[in-house]
Amino acid sequence: MRKNLTNLSMLRNFVFLLIACISIISCSNKKYDTIIRNGMIYDGNGDTPFKGDLGIKNDTIAFIGDLSKENAETDIDAKGKAVSPGFINMLSWSPVTLIEDGRSQGEIREGVTLEVFGEGESMGPLNAKMKKEMQDDQPVFKYKVDWNTLGEYMQSMEKRGISCNIASYVGATTIRTNVIGEDNRDPTPEELIKMKELVKQAMQEGALGVGTSLIYPPAFFAKTNELIELCKAAAPYGGSYISHMRSEGNKLNEAVEELITIAKEANVHGEIYHLKAAGISNWPKMDSVIKRVERARKEGIDIAANMYTYTAGATGLTASLPPSLQDGGFGKLWKRLQDPAIREAMKKAMKTNATDWENLYYGAGSADKVLLLGFRRDSLFKYTGKSLAEVAKIRHTTPEDAAIDLIIQDSSRIEVAYFLMSEDNVKKQIALPWVSFGSDAGSMAPEGNFLKQSSHPRAYGNFTRVIGYYSRDEKIISLEKAIQKLAKVAATNLHISKRGELKPGNFADVLVFDPAKVNDLATYEKPHQYSTGMIHVWVNGTQVLKDGAHTNAKPGRFVKGGGATKTN
Repeated sequence: MRKNLTNLSMLRNFVFLLIACISIISCSNKKYDTIIRNGMIYDGNGDTPFKGDLGIKNDTIAFIGDLSKENAETDIDAKGKAVSPGFINMLSWSPVTLIEDGRSQGEIREGVTLEVFGEGESMGPLNAKMKKEMQDDQPVFKYKVDWNTLGEYMQSMEKRGISCNIASYVGATTIRTNVIGEDNRDPTPEELIKMKELVKQAMQEGALGVGTSLIYPPAFFAKTNELIELCKAAAPYGGSYISHMRSEGNKLNEAVEELITIAKEANVHGEIYHLKAAGISNWPKMDSVIKRVERARKEGIDIAANMYTYTAGATGLTASLPPSLQDGGFGKLWKRLQDPAIREAMKKAMKTNATDWENLYYGAGSADKVLLLGFRRDSLFKYTGKSLAEVAKIRHTTPEDAAIDLIIQDSSRIEVAYFLMSEDNVKKQIALPWVSFGSDAGSMAPEGNFLKQSSHPRAYGNFTRVIGYYSRDEKIISLEKAIQKLAKVAATNLHISKRGELKPGNFADVLVFDPAKVNDLATYEKPHQYSTGMIHVWVNGTQVLKDGAHTNAKPGRFVKGGGATKTN
């Protein structure tokens, strides 16, 4: 009897084991890791959406269509929701904020799955002096500069762990500083050769092309021919040229012409960073800019643009001062401003409608349209979120004196927002088929060290503002066209493949969101507020946002340009 019971027990254990093995085999044989069911599929091509299912296997979109007879490890019911490709931020300032927090909270909650760096400055290539200055100049976020080249930085970010994908242009400012320093002079023939070699190295590591920011010194000192030569070095690797142009105001048309010339002469794609007409007297110029770009496109010159969806830009208070005063770098500027004669000349210059440099203070129109966002000195934090006019009144001085005093006292350029643009132009630009979107901000979070500085609301709302305010509420473009511009147009202009479109074989950067509930909540007064309406986000097939909450997953990758492929 005891023997029979033992045999029965063994048989029962065997059956349980067999069932477990069958279950494991069944799970491992499932075609999909995730199935998103019953959603409205916006594939990124601007076409009418359709109801369907989407299957994800590993890091790839495996199938789009009817998956009602299939099962998966994870099932998502997307009935009544939009399913779209992840959005691409064409101008991100997150290289340091992602070191602080690799979750990229502000961007992921807007549906951004790829952040692109490199507006003039990039995280490499660094020489010893640049590396030391970067290590020493860390007022808020502390980190170890354990890389030298741009490629080494990008690879280090993969190792640190990031939730979003990243890509980068190599900054012409960084290249120039590496070889020449911050002086106002042309490179020697030997220096130009070295600069071009650094561009080639960055392209071979995976850079997308060359990026410039030509209103800021020392980038301001580079002449057109120098930039053409750098772009020619990038061209054989499929690189492009992307630029914060030499002027967005008084010489806007001339600046567009320079960009077109550089793209044509170097035979590369040309892209305008944050397209705008800055200053009320320049607002009418937007029509001529649009016509010029479209004429160039018809002539076969590959020109496009990106933009942010606000009427205020953000940069340094030092953009109110002539670049010539900044020859040699900020340290020399700081000393010059303490010379009484120079100080008086600068106060006069700030109130001048200059034609040989971009005076953002004058372009804003008044000191109450200059909003103070970020300081380094704790003693000055009390002015964060106030206008320059308010601070001048508190200090019983003129706005010009207040600006110079603040720069000296903070020993920094001071982060500010300038209200420069027309809402009518913003709407006109959003409707252009060749315009994509970039926040021109770092990915933020309403917590920790991020709260030690204010922010422009575009850091939290630039992309949801396209979907919610401009598409749904203002009806400037349809939702399918908005998604196309946020994803496919951006990917096309970046010349990257397998992203920006929902298509079998592409990487699974996928969003599920409620178009009726997508809203940007961040304001100039209260910028640290997440957008709403984004429900689920996958990056390379891994879910990083689930039911509106971050999963803490960090599957982000370094998305390389074509040059890296050619050298592998």
